[in-house]
Amino acid sequence: MHEFLPYAWFEGKCIPFKEAKISIATHALHYGTAAFGGMRAIPNPTNKEEFLLFRTEKHIKRLSQSAKLLLTDISEEYMFKALEEVIKRNKPEKPIYIRPFVYTSDLGIAPRLHNIETNFFIYCIELGDYLSPEGVSCRMSSWTRQEDRSLPLRGKISGAYITSSLAKTEASLSGFDEALLLNSNGKVSEASGMNLFIVRNGDLITPGVDQDILEGITRASVIELAKSFGINVIERPVDKTELLIADEVFLTGTAAKITPVKKIESTELNVKRPIMNKLKSKLIEITEGRSQDYDNWVTRISLQ
Repeated sequence: MHEFLPYAWFEGKCIPFKEAKISIATHALHYGTAAFGGMRAIPNPTNKEEFLLFRTEKHIKRLSQSAKLLLTDISEEYMFKALEEVIKRNKPEKPIYIRPFVYTSDLGIAPRLHNIETNFFIYCIELGDYLSPEGVSCRMSSWTRQEDRSLPLRGKISGAYITSSLAKTEASLSGFDEALLLNSNGKVSEASGMNLFIVRNGDLITPGVDQDILEGITRASVIELAKSFGINVIERPVDKTELLIADEVFLTGTAAKITPVKKIESTELNVKRPIMNKLKSKLIEITEGRSQDYDNWVTRISLQ
């Protein structure tokens, strides 16, 4: 069970989480006409009266763009103001995951995006490790990642996550921690809610944005950090068999952070991950506010 923080942003104001309720006739509930974000925030290790948010501007911009794909406008300034107020009101003491959500709030049955009311909320939960930092086992899903020509995959559209849900449960019920999905061309796309990286001969390789992936913010951060270390980064199609012979395989995401893959189906993978460990160590340093070079990646919110 999740530990929800006591206050949420709902219909334009900060209210107790238990009072934030929607009707069973809400349009988004029936048709998946919503877009969401996911953000991590932690107490500043050196100042407990300050909370640190990772790449806030990027997350807010992506959600605003996702909303536009649903023909909805919501300003980045408004979302940040709401986010700041929710954190200050809750005064969290542990690492949290933040879920901002734009949705069609009309009560009705017609599937549409025109002439419809929309709304916005934010809630937060306490969250430690989403996946085991020691590594996860994965299976290739029988489900195929959707195509951008059928769903706007550049956004985090809630209705698109039915495929992720099916893949995750299929993996779990068959004894694995996570699922890897192929796209319609048979190339590796991503995991149920994470991007994928492999290392081969010193190169860091990841499926490109043309492989029906979500343009992950942690993914983009890892690519930028790798380049700063002088690591050659290649964005290109990846085959299933490459995963089995790669020097390193790992997943990235806001919830997952950087998580190693230790096994794919019956194949045990290499346990030595020098490149992943270097990137992970730097990312932790940044998120904890200890890196002057990347201090602009961290938003500091005072709880006082």
